[in-house]
Amino acid sequence: MDVTYIGSGPYCYANSLAMLLCGEAPPPAVIEVLTGSPYGMELIGGRLPLFDPFGWDPEIGLDAAIGLLGWECERVDGGTAAEALDRLRRAVAAGPVLAGPLEMGLLTFQPGSGKAVGADHYLVVLEVGDDTVLVHDPQGYPYATLPVDAFAEAWRGELVAYLDRPFRMRHRFVRRERVGPEEALRRSLPAGLAWLGGRTDVAVPPGTLGQAEAAERTAELVEAGLDPEIRGLWEAFAVRVGARRLNDLAACLSSLGLDAGAAVAAEQARIVGGLQGPLVAGDDVAVAAGLRRLAPTYERLRAVLSR
Repeated sequence: MDVTYIGSGPYCYANSLAMLLCGEAPPPAVIEVLTGSPYGMELIGGRLPLFDPFGWDPEIGLDAAIGLLGWECERVDGGTAAEALDRLRRAVAAGPVLAGPLEMGLLTFQPGSGKAVGADHYLVVLEVGDDTVLVHDPQGYPYATLPVDAFAEAWRGELVAYLDRPFRMRHRFVRRERVGPEEALRRSLPAGLAWLGGRTDVAVPPGTLGQAEAAERTAELVEAGLDPEIRGLWEAFAVRVGARRLNDLAACLSSLGLDAGAAVAAEQARIVGGLQGPLVAGDDVAVAAGLRRLAPTYERLRAVLSR
């Protein structure tokens, strides 16, 4: 019997949005599924494998989830650091602000910080003083503070690949329609199918592969010797977030009575989660075999959800 996972995990934008929407928010697991993140796998530029769909990124996902839940907000970015901080000060005077993506490696209250590594992150800004910024960081740091200049440097997000303008934030959340979690999930299914089928309206770096092709090619990269940087990212982040997304997708599909789809998503969650042990142990044969078992499941999921 499968049990839905509850525990820590890198759900930064889903947790941040849930904080912003307060008592009107569905569980972060539902928000994550509404972003579309569980519906696929991609190998970005032929090098970086992630357990999210071909062409997807958190900015696309956040906007989708906000709209599906019946909300709208103001999204602003760009300008100088001074201009951005001035905007942020004015915004938090009216309420909390969802900031991101930021560079996690430059958040000074997190142990081991101090170097930009391209680790994207989202958090909620509560106050901006003359010298410090007060935040709820869903990575596990409520009411954390850091110097204003340090926050601005992290907020710039220079190494976040999908961020085209710095200092992005969302605020002034307004509910335009009351949409419950079940209805939002039903409305999200066409987008999930589009992600599984391979969207052609999204820009991707040359050499990017999706779904089965991404899994098969990643298996080959593992067999050839995985880049140490990629291995570290997979060990610390990619596998566990991928497995959790799929576990949450299975639970959400089950709640809609879509048992066949839920079964496929649960199988995917087991396969992806099962990569963690062999990956850390250096058993690349097992990792590659798991990826090859995963490859055909994306088309199976698309087929059962298309019925």
